[in-house]
Amino acid sequence: MVQETILQHWVLTKFAYPFLLMFFIVFAVLEKTKVLGDKSKQLNAFVSFIISLIFVSAVFPKLVVSNLILFLSVALIVVFVALLLWGFVTGTEPKIGGTKLKLVIGIIVVVVLLVAVIWATGLNLGFLGDLFNQSWSKAFWTNFLFVVVIAVALALVIGKAKSGSD
Repeated sequence: MVQETILQHWVLTKFAYPFLLMFFIVFAVLEKTKVLGDKSKQLNAFVSFIISLIFVSAVFPKLVVSNLILFLSVALIVVFVALLLWGFVTGTEPKIGGTKLKLVIGIIVVVVLLVAVIWATGLNLGFLGDLFNQSWSKAFWTNFLFVVVIAVALALVIGKAKSGSD
């Protein structure tokens, strides 16, 4: 039998946590952008309060946000573990190379974010089922990812060799 703690109570998980999350995010955005004026802290708080109440009264937006928060939590842990392992192996902090590498990483982040939003909203785009839910898809995507990783590694090595020989 699963024991429920006070932090897992339905009042907190279905109302308080989503309300507070939305309230603080909207309030911070309003404060930073100064949309409602320079000295309008009470107005920003009131608008954030109303938006947060509307948000918690709707089921689907709460579900999407909770799914995205779960995705963000897992992604942050993965990045943390990767950086921790990098630090153990090299003893230095990771330095991202030139603008090309930053562009590639940015594109990867955008693609992952789009996939996360599609997953969190539960959209069924038809072709996604054809690509990922077939009997052959697991082997195909594993091999595809393996080939992409090798291609990226080769591109980085060849790019360093060309820049070193110039």
